[in-house]
Amino acid sequence: MLSWLANAWRVPELRKRVLFTALVLALYRLGSWIPAPGVNSDQIKGYFNSQGGTILGLLNVFSGGALSQFSLFALGIMPYVTASIILQLMTVVVPKLEQLQKEGEAGYAKINQYTRYLTVALAAAQSAGYSYLFQKQGALTHNSGRLVLIIITLTAGTALLMWMGEMITKRGIGNGISLLIFASILATAPSGVTAWYNGGPLEKLFFPLIALGIIVAVVFIQEGQRRIPIQYAKQMVGRRQVGGGSTYMPLRVNMAGVIPIIFAAAVLALPQTVGSFSPNAQTFINRHFAYSSLTYLFVSSPTSTRRFSSTPSTRPTTCGSTAATCPASGPARRPRSTSTAC
Repeated sequence: MLSWLANAWRVPELRKRVLFTALVLALYRLGSWIPAPGVNSDQIKGYFNSQGGTILGLLNVFSGGALSQFSLFALGIMPYVTASIILQLMTVVVPKLEQLQKEGEAGYAKINQYTRYLTVALAAAQSAGYSYLFQKQGALTHNSGRLVLIIITLTAGTALLMWMGEMITKRGIGNGISLLIFASILATAPSGVTAWYNGGPLEKLFFPLIALGIIVAVVFIQEGQRRIPIQYAKQMVGRRQVGGGSTYMPLRVNMAGVIPIIFAAAVLALPQTVGSFSPNAQTFINRHFAYSSLTYLFVSSPTSTRRFSSTPSTRPTTCGSTAATCPASGPARRPRSTSTAC
């Protein structure tokens, strides 16, 4: 692997892309430590320390700790991800968006433009909501003018992150948005390593083994494929018999990825967030919605998140020019001279 990395580093184009990606990620982490104008980071950190286990802690992880400091990139890239999911769901409901999706590159460019506009709107709404929440909890003091300045700063920071992600995709090594999310999650690794180093002997022994086992299991399930056999029927073209053969259709075992698990964790963190404003219900919520409770472990488990997913049939599919050799093709059609791809 090291020889492969060394050979890749010798390629000038690849070396430029790697250095450009590293520079953008370094700027992203630098902006995560610069607080917004008029914000006392110590008060915000004190409020987050008292809100362990709520949805704010989960959002703080995806922002790389920037939300707990209310920095320039406090919102992270999550408004863009939310806008992308909303636009993808609306393409099924709105006929205009569905038509744009069928137009190819021009349609996708228009949908991306709508996604950017929606990202800015969501970022402005989230920054206003965070400012109001921190003000009500006494962690932030501001007037109307400073409130507008904070909202503009956080919205501009999200727009800048969106542009940085697109630049990594175009001029870097690709997958800019995913790399920004990965960098945000990886930013909490030093504190985790420190806690493991200061732990007891059992923690030092079993934690690396458990972490390695989880990584191997995740890679095994993520890269696993279910191969659906496909058989092509032979056909007569003139006096020759052509076609035939067999292949397979690779289907991923885990098509949904990690999105259902993240969504389940966010939903289960919502009661703790609401319960923090109602001390009377705090005992019930901690009993049933804490990380160590059976309800949380059952609902957020990968088995429960994939419970309603459909299982594809493993029956071989035969493709040809007539319905007699391809049962799933519907009513019988007149034979054609060219084979039909499956």
